[in-house]
Amino acid sequence: MGIMDKLIIKNNISDYLSVSQYINWKEAAILRQAEFFQKQTKDEISLIKNIYEFVRDNIKHSWDAQDRRCTKSATEVLEQRVGICWAKANLLAALLRACDIPAGICYQRLTLGDNPESGFCIHALNAVYIKSLNP
Repeated sequence: MGIMDKLIIKNNISDYLSVSQYINWKEAAILRQAEFFQKQTKDEISLIKNIYEFVRDNIKHSWDAQDRRCTKSATEVLEQRVGICWAKANLLAALLRACDIPAGICYQRLTLGDNPESGFCIHALNAVYIKSLNP
Protein backbone atom coordinates (compact mmCIF):
# COMPACT_ATOMS: atom_id res chain seq x y z
CA MET A 1 0.00 0.00 0.00
CA GLY A 2 1.49 3.35 -1.07
CA ILE A 3 1.27 6.66 0.72
CA MET A 4 -1.53 7.82 -1.60
CA ASP A 5 -3.62 4.85 -0.48
CA LYS A 6 -3.46 6.09 3.11
CA LEU A 7 -4.73 9.63 2.52
CA ILE A 8 -7.90 10.47 4.38
CA ILE A 9 -9.82 13.42 3.04
CA LYS A 10 -13.10 14.17 4.74
CA ASN A 11 -15.96 15.39 2.58
CA ASN A 12 -17.99 16.81 5.46
CA ILE A 13 -16.69 20.16 6.75
CA SER A 14 -18.01 19.37 10.23
CA ASP A 15 -15.35 16.65 10.48
CA TYR A 16 -12.79 19.47 10.59
CA LEU A 17 -14.50 20.83 13.71
CA SER A 18 -14.55 17.54 15.58
CA VAL A 19 -12.81 16.66 18.84
CA SER A 20 -10.22 13.90 19.05
CA GLN A 21 -7.77 12.51 21.57
CA TYR A 22 -5.08 14.90 20.35
CA ILE A 23 -7.14 17.79 19.01
CA ASN A 24 -8.98 18.01 22.31
CA TRP A 25 -10.40 21.48 21.88
CA LYS A 26 -13.26 21.14 24.35
CA GLU A 27 -10.83 21.13 27.29
CA ALA A 28 -11.02 24.20 29.55
CA ALA A 29 -7.49 25.47 28.86
CA ILE A 30 -8.02 25.42 25.09
CA LEU A 31 -11.43 27.08 25.39
CA ARG A 32 -9.98 29.85 27.62
CA GLN A 33 -7.17 30.53 25.18
CA ALA A 34 -9.57 30.54 22.22
CA GLU A 35 -11.90 32.95 24.04
CA PHE A 36 -8.94 35.27 24.68
CA PHE A 37 -8.24 35.41 20.92
CA GLN A 38 -11.90 35.86 20.04
CA LYS A 39 -12.16 38.89 22.36
CA GLN A 40 -9.10 40.48 20.72
CA THR A 41 -10.14 40.18 17.09
CA LYS A 42 -13.06 41.32 15.02
CA ASP A 43 -12.73 39.35 11.79
CA GLU A 44 -12.03 35.76 10.83
CA ILE A 45 -8.73 36.29 9.00
CA SER A 46 -7.26 38.34 11.87
CA LEU A 47 -8.38 35.65 14.31
CA ILE A 48 -6.69 32.92 12.27
CA LYS A 49 -3.53 35.03 11.94
CA ASN A 50 -3.38 35.79 15.67
CA ILE A 51 -3.83 32.14 16.65
CA TYR A 52 -1.25 31.00 14.09
CA GLU A 53 1.29 33.57 15.27
CA PHE A 54 0.68 32.60 18.90
CA VAL A 55 1.49 28.96 18.19
CA ARG A 56 4.42 29.87 15.93
CA ASP A 57 5.98 32.35 18.35
CA ASN A 58 5.06 31.00 21.81
CA ILE A 59 5.34 27.24 21.43
CA LYS A 60 8.94 26.08 21.06
CA HIS A 61 9.69 23.41 18.49
CA SER A 62 11.19 20.47 20.40
CA TRP A 63 14.05 19.96 17.96
CA ASP A 64 14.99 23.63 17.74
CA ALA A 65 14.91 23.98 21.53
CA GLN A 66 16.59 20.57 22.04
CA ASP A 67 13.74 19.79 24.45
CA ARG A 68 13.24 16.05 24.91
CA ARG A 69 9.63 16.27 26.12
CA CYS A 70 7.17 14.57 23.80
CA THR A 71 3.87 16.41 23.96
CA LYS A 72 0.99 15.07 21.93
CA SER A 73 -2.41 16.56 22.72
CA ALA A 74 -3.27 20.20 22.21
CA THR A 75 -3.65 20.67 25.95
CA GLU A 76 -0.20 19.19 26.65
CA VAL A 77 1.37 21.47 24.06
CA LEU A 78 -0.41 24.54 25.44
CA GLU A 79 0.53 23.66 29.01
CA GLN A 80 4.18 22.78 28.37
CA ARG A 81 4.73 25.32 25.57
CA VAL A 82 6.73 22.84 23.49
CA GLY A 83 6.12 20.27 20.75
CA ILE A 84 7.33 18.96 17.42
CA CYS A 85 5.53 20.04 14.26
CA TRP A 86 2.62 17.61 14.55
CA ALA A 87 2.05 18.51 18.21
CA LYS A 88 2.03 22.21 17.33
CA ALA A 89 -0.38 21.39 14.48
CA ASN A 90 -2.67 19.68 17.01
CA LEU A 91 -2.73 22.85 19.12
CA LEU A 92 -3.33 25.12 16.15
CA ALA A 93 -6.19 22.94 14.93
CA ALA A 94 -7.68 22.78 18.43
CA LEU A 95 -7.61 26.55 18.93
CA LEU A 96 -9.09 27.18 15.50
CA ARG A 97 -11.81 24.57 15.98
CA ALA A 98 -12.66 26.07 19.39
CA CYS A 99 -13.32 29.30 17.47
CA ASP A 100 -15.58 27.43 15.00
CA ILE A 101 -12.96 27.56 12.24
CA PRO A 102 -12.58 24.23 10.42
CA ALA A 103 -8.96 23.05 10.44
CA GLY A 104 -7.16 19.88 9.46
CA ILE A 105 -3.63 18.54 9.42
CA CYS A 106 -1.53 17.88 6.31
CA TYR A 107 1.74 16.05 6.02
CA GLN A 108 4.79 16.59 3.84
CA ARG A 109 7.57 14.12 3.13
CA LEU A 110 10.86 16.02 3.29
CA THR A 111 14.47 15.03 2.80
CA LEU A 112 16.68 15.31 5.87
CA GLY A 113 19.49 16.81 3.79
CA ASP A 114 20.13 18.05 0.29
CA ASN A 115 19.37 14.75 -1.45
CA PRO A 116 17.15 11.67 -1.06
CA GLU A 117 20.12 9.60 0.12
CA SER A 118 20.11 11.64 3.34
CA GLY A 119 16.80 10.08 4.31
CA PHE A 120 13.33 11.44 4.86
CA CYS A 121 11.10 12.79 7.60
CA ILE A 122 7.43 13.70 7.81
CA HIS A 123 6.43 17.30 8.55
CA ALA A 124 2.96 18.30 9.76
CA LEU A 125 1.18 21.54 8.98
CA ASN A 126 -2.38 22.81 9.03
CA ALA A 127 -5.04 23.52 6.44
CA VAL A 128 -7.75 26.01 7.35
CA TYR A 129 -11.14 26.64 5.80
CA ILE A 130 -11.74 30.39 5.64
CA LYS A 131 -15.48 30.92 5.47
CA SER A 132 -15.23 34.60 4.58
CA LEU A 133 -13.35 33.74 1.37
CA ASN A 134 -16.09 31.36 0.23
CA PRO A 135 -19.28 33.48 0.11
